Amino acid sequence: MDIRLSHEITKDSIVDGPGFRAVIWTQGCKHKCIGCHNQSTHDFKGGFVVDTEQIKEELRSLRLHKGITLSGGDPFEQPMPCIEIAKEAKSLGLDVWAYTGYTFEELINYKASTYKEGWKELLGYVDVLVDGPFIMEEKNMLLRFRGSENQRIIDVKKSVAAKVVMIKEEYYDIEEIAMTI
Repeated sequence: MDIRLSHEITKDSIVDGPGFRAVIWTQGCKHKCIGCHNQSTHDFKGGFVVDTEQIKEELRSLRLHKGITLSGGDPFEQPMPCIEIAKEAKSLGLDVWAYTGYTFEELINYKASTYKEGWKELLGYVDVLVDGPFIMEEKNMLLRFRGSENQRIIDVKKSVAAKVVMIKEEYYDIEEIAMTI
């Protein structure tokens, strides 16, 4: 299955989630947030096309990695190939983080006209979701694993089970948790 990427896989990230991570940079994003640090990933015709088998092969060669991170662009614009990649990561014992400009509530609203086939299945493979658009007025360089204060670091499994957002508190300062909830 093909996927459009914006960059080659980053195999040694320590800033896109905890531990040593491989980052898959998807191409295409509808949100086009002002101040986005990856504006070159917005164009749906940009980047290059790769077979997911090639990415899965690269994942199988990883050593000492804690997980993968689906970033972009917005990985939820290409849910089907991201499912294949996330499924392989899970089979290798890797955790999966995903960054999206959509909110968790939008991703689980199966009846909304904006809902895209595959979102529910992709969420099933994601351990942690960093959600929401980047908002320049809420930019904060001191935040862990996110760029603006509105973005949340969500425990997906607990949130899906509870049907409400469950924050991954270990990545927040106590004051931030109070502001987020």
